[in-house]
Amino acid sequence: MTNQFKSKPLIALVGFDEPLIEQLQTFDFNGAEIVPFANGLKLVSAWQSNHLNIVSVLIKGEIVGPNGLSLIESIKKQGLSAIPYFLVVRQLNANLRQIALSAGVADVLILPLRRQNVEKRVNFLIQNWKRLAQTGQVQLAPIRSISLGKRIFDVVFAGLALVALLPLFLIVYVLIKLESKGPAFYYSLRVGTGYKVFRFYKFRSMFVNADQKVKDLMHLNQYALATGDGANVKIEEPSSLCQDCQIYGKCQFTLFADKEEWCEKDLKKSKIAKAGSAFFKIKNDPRITRIGNFIRNTSIDELPQLWNVIIGDMSIVGNRPLPLYEAEKLTTDKYILRFAAPAGITGLWQVEKRGKGEMSEDERLMLDNVYAQNHSLKSDIKLILKTIPALLQKESV
Repeated sequence: MTNQFKSKPLIALVGFDEPLIEQLQTFDFNGAEIVPFANGLKLVSAWQSNHLNIVSVLIKGEIVGPNGLSLIESIKKQGLSAIPYFLVVRQLNANLRQIALSAGVADVLILPLRRQNVEKRVNFLIQNWKRLAQTGQVQLAPIRSISLGKRIFDVVFAGLALVALLPLFLIVYVLIKLESKGPAFYYSLRVGTGYKVFRFYKFRSMFVNADQKVKDLMHLNQYALATGDGANVKIEEPSSLCQDCQIYGKCQFTLFADKEEWCEKDLKKSKIAKAGSAFFKIKNDPRITRIGNFIRNTSIDELPQLWNVIIGDMSIVGNRPLPLYEAEKLTTDKYILRFAAPAGITGLWQVEKRGKGEMSEDERLMLDNVYAQNHSLKSDIKLILKTIPALLQKESV
């Protein structure tokens, strides 16, 4: 880059396709020049190495998606936080906007972009950001913070459990590797307390290509069947990338483990959404390995999440953290309360309903909300004591 280009005010774009880039280049941003970047890593690298005069960043991606708040947080951690960030999204409601603003996003722009609206909002916030940023951020509904006693209990309990269960970890690791190809551990992105996105660790209980079989099993989805919509779900033939990921050139909903990667979403989220269910679960799921079936029914597959507890992403007891494509549906007033509680390995709905028959999506979310309003260290200990009997069940879940 020339020195002249470096000194010019720049507006960085991340995740935009060519037509949108060309559209934005025709807008008047008071002399600031549009510069597209393929991803956040390249933006940070260019910014730091070339000392670019970037005055704002526009990112195209859903608010609770991988190119949303989690990407902005990653960029800010590099020391690039003193400018306004904008999210450009396809869907927006009052709660989603509140979540974004509370996380430090300057504004959320919804597609299709309208020139006058974008120019006015972006230019105003660039010019006044320092003053506006000092006035404080919009706050979400109060999140009940984890008490010191609960945090100490979590760390001590998880640390002792990891030490005591090390032999079991080794046995399960060997059995998983012997039964099927692929890594024994994996992580995926999950949404926890306050819509925070983090890496969620588990033992692998499915075949690595399990996502390719989802289209043939969608009619068995328990949550869709509970609403009577399962039979009406029509699944398109899979392509190399789903519509949401095509603009980025690679999957944005990836499960990671060593050198293995596979898609968690696999084109099916939109179909489940049309069927009215945020959750996907199959009774006696044929995608699960034999050792996977055992570690699921005994919840051994959850044990690597003890590490999530140690590093503070989760608690021993709380509401289950959700995949991104599930969490993005639960942003209405009816459901947002569940994200005010700690994310946990076990929780109220697992104890109250697990092994007692089918559970609807509304029942599960109702119990999540009840826990969010009433959780305490005393109630957590009671739930832990009830968890072991809940694991000894005859039903595959």
